[in-house]
Amino acid sequence: MKEYETSKIRNVAIVSHNGAGKTILVERLLFQTGATTRMGNLEQGTSVMDFEEEEIARQSSISTALASFERRGVKINLLDTPGYMDFIGEVNAALRVCEGALVLVEAVSGVEVGTEIVWQATEGMPRVLLINRMDRDNVRVRRVMESIHENLEGNFVNLQLPLGEGPDFRGVIDLLAMECRLGDDDRREPIPEDMMEEALAARLAVVEAAAEGDDALLEKYFEEDNLTDEEVVIGLRKAMINGLCVPILYSAPPVGIAVLPVLGALTRLMPAPNEVGPYTLIAEDGTTSEYEVSDDSPLAAFVFKTREDQYGKMSYVRVFGGTLESDSRVHDAQNDAEVRVAQIAWLKGKEQAPLPRLHAGDIGVVVKLGDVGTNGTLTEGKHNNVQFPPIEQPAPIASVAVHPVAQSDVAKMSQTLNRLVAEDPTLSWHNQLATHQTILSGMGITHLDIAVKKAENKFGLHLTTSIPKVPYRETITRTNESDYTHKKQSGGAGQYARVFLRVESLDDDADFEFASEIVGGAISAPFVTATEKGCRQALENGALAGFPVTGVKAIVYDGKEHPVDSKEIAFQTAGREGFKKAVLGAGPVLLEPIYQVTVTVPSDYMGDVLGDMNSRRARVQGMDQAGNKSIIKAEVPLAEMQTYAADLRSMTGGRGVYAMAYAHYGRMPSYLQEQLVAAAKQNHEEG
Repeated sequence: MKEYETSKIRNVAIVSHNGAGKTILVERLLFQTGATTRMGNLEQGTSVMDFEEEEIARQSSISTALASFERRGVKINLLDTPGYMDFIGEVNAALRVCEGALVLVEAVSGVEVGTEIVWQATEGMPRVLLINRMDRDNVRVRRVMESIHENLEGNFVNLQLPLGEGPDFRGVIDLLAMECRLGDDDRREPIPEDMMEEALAARLAVVEAAAEGDDALLEKYFEEDNLTDEEVVIGLRKAMINGLCVPILYSAPPVGIAVLPVLGALTRLMPAPNEVGPYTLIAEDGTTSEYEVSDDSPLAAFVFKTREDQYGKMSYVRVFGGTLESDSRVHDAQNDAEVRVAQIAWLKGKEQAPLPRLHAGDIGVVVKLGDVGTNGTLTEGKHNNVQFPPIEQPAPIASVAVHPVAQSDVAKMSQTLNRLVAEDPTLSWHNQLATHQTILSGMGITHLDIAVKKAENKFGLHLTTSIPKVPYRETITRTNESDYTHKKQSGGAGQYARVFLRVESLDDDADFEFASEIVGGAISAPFVTATEKGCRQALENGALAGFPVTGVKAIVYDGKEHPVDSKEIAFQTAGREGFKKAVLGAGPVLLEPIYQVTVTVPSDYMGDVLGDMNSRRARVQGMDQAGNKSIIKAEVPLAEMQTYAADLRSMTGGRGVYAMAYAHYGRMPSYLQEQLVAAAKQNHEEG
């Protein structure tokens, strides 16, 4: 592939709900433009874009794939994103590096919850709406248009009129060229007489939308009552950039009908990288600077995606300013280090071919780009140590505890989990000290299941999973005092320490505090420090059920030491046991993590979801309405949300979505606390 200047590049993210036909659309475009010699097939596992092992097995995209190809002097970078909302992070990354979005709506099912989510994600950028799979049985154009107007906000303008629907779909009327585009060979024919009146009326709406995109065109339109075809294209492009209109197209990729007109519209209407605003960089001191998307700007390349395998990693890079050269050295602003750019390549699925350089606005890949990770910025040198802000991603909503299968898996677990997170920043993992478990978190159970399978298939790490234990905490409700004496005599030097402790309650989320009220030297300073160390040791395993203790202040106010037998270890022991004794008499209670949960469902499911929330001990804080969707906000204990992803899907037929984020710790109801404490004691006795 030859090099393309910035004005001849189009970067388009293809987004939709799962099952709308994004991948088959790209496969058909590649085939009909000659970029591939055969049509990829999802069922047979021969798709160019879905090449990961899990994608082939599931016949569904799980990561963004890049297809770069040429069409009539323009380089088109299509980013085919997953439709399943567990992989919304892939969508967010693709949208970050594209100037426009092609949003697909399935012609039978219409707008679904996933469609609304990606529609919100694309807000503020030029976008085209494609009603896809028009050849399916039970397609009704009027019904899908009603779904669009009811659920999505925008000034929708038909750029085409469909000729037939369902199995009778045979093509479209192109309202820019005022001609028919028919069949899988895209033959052009005149508009039928019986549709000419409808086509002229629709053409008028297109011209009016174009005129509103530019003041000069609007003035001309008022004076002459018409615009040339080229002026209509210019006006529509400006209107799309300013968010004033959303063109609507129709296609049937499985049978190859009206696919090339989609590509033509994207090429003509989507802006080039240098037509959409400057980009912003952040310096080390927090100041920002703006630059034009141009080869003349300082080098600024953004790593928006990383793909890991057993051979290493591949970094997906978008150049915003300057040119990125193969076999060059650049500055990694993320790690403040110099890295070597070996060979740059363009991609078509997993197929790659070398490129000498990427110009401003272009997208490509670099293999083995040092320690540069996703969200990394490449610049000219350390003197220009500026970065792009990271891609904003939602907080994880589902977690599993992961356990190595064999001893050989223990050693490589941390490294492999780090590689999974590097490839997918919506994943995260941590060691939960309270439960002694390794927790893997992500956007849903399917997301986590695929991550675990990737760990095995790509990196040879075998893991099993379980529902995570809830990281409860313990605290106290009142002040209490204790007197504890530690004596030990074993024939040699003995141990002696006596401490008087008082514990006081702090806020439930507060850290532990320690203070000394010793006067007159009853305990010398080193032994006070040792007493504090003993108290802190006791925090790890609470006296009530063995959970970490928080929200407590301990004060040592008196004590006694022996001139020979008193040692720091003795006061550590006295502090630890005295603290436990004081806490047990201070009304100990269990705390549980509470999460802020936002659930969005079709209004028909509002009652069911609300009832289910109440059964989960939720405190509903508010309910809103957005179109025909209900939004419920509530605080819910984490213990009640462990299986919510599957439960909500079952309740709403997959049409409900939710987000959750940690809010605070709250006190557990006494009846549940009694059950948990009894179970903890039984486990301790059996263990």
